Amino acid sequence: MNLPIFLGGEAVETAQRLAVTCSYDGGNAGSTFLAGPAELERAIEAAQQAAPALKALPAWKRHEILMGSAARLRANRAEMGRLIALEACKPLRYALGEVDRALQVFEVAAEESRRMAGEYLRLDWTPAGTGRDAVVKWFPAGLVAGISPFNFPLNLAVHKVAPAFAAGCPIILKPSRNTPLSMLWMARLMAEAGLPAGALSVLPLDRDSGTQLVTDPRFAVLTFTGSPEVGWWMKSQAGRKRVVLELGGNAGVIIDRTADLAVAVPRIVTGAFAYAGQVCIHTQRIFVHEALFVEFSRRFVAAAAKLRIGPPAEAETDVTALIDEDSAKRVEAWVAEAREAGAQVLLGGRRNAAVYEPTILTATRPEMRVCCDEVFGPVVTLEPFADFGDALQRVNASRFGLQAGVFTDSLAHMQQAFDQLDVGGVIINDTPTFRVDHMPYGGVKDSGLGREGVKYAMADYLEMKVLVK
Repeated sequence: MNLPIFLGGEAVETAQRLAVTCSYDGGNAGSTFLAGPAELERAIEAAQQAAPALKALPAWKRHEILMGSAARLRANRAEMGRLIALEACKPLRYALGEVDRALQVFEVAAEESRRMAGEYLRLDWTPAGTGRDAVVKWFPAGLVAGISPFNFPLNLAVHKVAPAFAAGCPIILKPSRNTPLSMLWMARLMAEAGLPAGALSVLPLDRDSGTQLVTDPRFAVLTFTGSPEVGWWMKSQAGRKRVVLELGGNAGVIIDRTADLAVAVPRIVTGAFAYAGQVCIHTQRIFVHEALFVEFSRRFVAAAAKLRIGPPAEAETDVTALIDEDSAKRVEAWVAEAREAGAQVLLGGRRNAAVYEPTILTATRPEMRVCCDEVFGPVVTLEPFADFGDALQRVNASRFGLQAGVFTDSLAHMQQAFDQLDVGGVIINDTPTFRVDHMPYGGVKDSGLGREGVKYAMADYLEMKVLVK
């Protein structure tokens, strides 16, 4: 698919074409154009001009446009799924799942656009307030800068765009230059649904223009999904604007003594190796009660060994290439480093160009990069524990804190995990990879700042104002 950039509702070409390829075989997924300072300035001006009308847009109209966007995406589900599979090198089943989730985000945003309730407040709690009342109402905060990553090029972008529109804010989105096509197409579908001109621009930007999204004071909000190093640097440069950061992690899962392995094993295989582990809440560190460790290891290795490696567009493919060969080489280097320090490879451990095999390590140590950093690849560590409290501490012994999973039949251990795990979400009897799109989603420590999930994202795009009478 060859698409121009989407600038405030207009199709624009520039002098610099941007080719998009599939890392599995180098095949052509399509092309677009790279935007620069001139295009960004036009987009900002278009957004500023659109802001008053967007602010005044009635709730029913916002609902209609968002539902219309969902309807158009549903009508193009198969084609959009194939496009995501090619540009992101994502197995088709997961690409189609991403389309379905983006549909849900639009539908939830449509509902939330009608639920921005104000508040009536009595002021006569004190003598000074006698005879007075107040009305609290929410207003759009202003122009939003969104920066989305390669791994969910449609859904994570829609998680920024749909709440911004529901809140009445224009947004300029910078997609990953690896995967810009799906959101460029989605912007056109939104325009067909009635999106006002200037409300959205989707600009694959050069580096300097991308930095302007962070530093330009005309933006009221910056929302970024990506690496911790880049995210925290952005926050330091963002000035007075609000900053929302979703920065990933190295999620832990605990298999308690009471866990049902028939339930746990297939879910953890998916959580560990879906999309070759290129998921912020990818299951990376697995802690298994010592009474179950041998049996769990046997079942887990056997199930992971059955995963089919192949091209992304084939329905039978479970695992395909990472986003580029450099990423696969980095994963290879981290695993080699762990092996040299004493880790044992139970499965995998080999690279072929941009493909890295599903890999299971044991006998690891917390200071190894496969344990303490975000692998963002199809690699997991597997270690035993004797005491549940110790397992919680081992999950917490990380600079990240996005989500964690706990397989247990113990209500006491469920509550203990919820109370003591330093993460943004605790998932019971499922992997940390579980997410539905209207729940609050985000982390603590180096995993980020703020929350996504449509209603919770909208809170950062709105300003409170009080009327006293």
